[in-house]
Amino acid sequence: IKILDWSQFTLSKENNRLKLTCKAEKSVQLKPNSIYLKKHILDKQIVDIDGKKVVRVNDIRLSAISSGLFVVAVDVGMEGLLRRLGLAKLLKNLLKLFNKSISTQYILWSNMESFTAPLENLKLSIPSSKLNRLHPSELADIIEDLDVKTSMVIFNSFDNERAADIMEELETDAQSNILNRMSVAKAADVLEKMPADEVADILDDLKDERAEELLQEMDQEASDEVRELMEYPENTVGSLMSTDYLSFNKNLTVEQTIVELRRTKPEPDTIYYLYVVDDEDKLIAVISLRDLIVAAPETRLQQIMNRNVIFVYDEDPINSLIQIISKYSLLAIPVVDKEQIMAGIVVINDVVYELLKSKKRRI
Repeated sequence: IKILDWSQFTLSKENNRLKLTCKAEKSVQLKPNSIYLKKHILDKQIVDIDGKKVVRVNDIRLSAISSGLFVVAVDVGMEGLLRRLGLAKLLKNLLKLFNKSISTQYILWSNMESFTAPLENLKLSIPSSKLNRLHPSELADIIEDLDVKTSMVIFNSFDNERAADIMEELETDAQSNILNRMSVAKAADVLEKMPADEVADILDDLKDERAEELLQEMDQEASDEVRELMEYPENTVGSLMSTDYLSFNKNLTVEQTIVELRRTKPEPDTIYYLYVVDDEDKLIAVISLRDLIVAAPETRLQQIMNRNVIFVYDEDPINSLIQIISKYSLLAIPVVDKEQIMAGIVVINDVVYELLKSKKRRI
């Protein structure tokens, strides 16, 4: 392909058309990461950052000014496709008879991100791109709409923390597809950033060999935690519980507890209630965050704790959670084993999600 220098071209207008005239053939060498409009943009998938969706480019809008020809927008609507087929004008005139029109749909160049530029450049540009403005759930929707190759490029471009957030929002099939195509090391790093119960659910949907491969690569402590959760039968509370929770010994003071909370910075959905255990880690009481905050710093937890704590056993059926949540209006429920030792918590969001999954399976 011969690339000609734009400075050797002139633009003129004839019969409502732009005429491009080359004064002299002067070749130029483009940089390796240059984007070709036809090869990389036209008829390709792009992300509409404002619309938070994947769309197809049907035409490209150019603007001619004194200093050159510039891309200002892409046409992702039906009119762009009809224009290229030479049918836009005919159809517009026909629709006018019925007071109808073809809706135009342009996306400004500044509001889109192309995924079909050379992959080497793409991997470097995306982490600081407009995609980072989007919520993980929006990124998950976009990745699910892309072809497999492009979705892998995009997913691998994010750091492990961001990738973990996106992974949690993906549909089950998309999670499996990505984990099966990622390197074992990268996949393990991402899984280590996720809650153990989420990882257990994801690995349950993979082939045993791949799941074991990833567990072997993960940090030992994280791997053991996931393995323990995977041993619970699917319809039990244990399969649904999260092991990311905080419990405090009854002899701690309010001040010591608050210092620990500040140090660990727990996730919002794990701090609805504070769970109190004895010296053997057996669940004995619960404290609301409000009661903790208003108590004097030197007060011991056993002085303000509520011994009337509602809990479930790890081997109880999931259906038992629904009755308890509706009866007591709880946002989270502690889970204990048969010896009353605290094993985890079940958050109401996870219960609702499980019910929705069960409904989908029945449909």
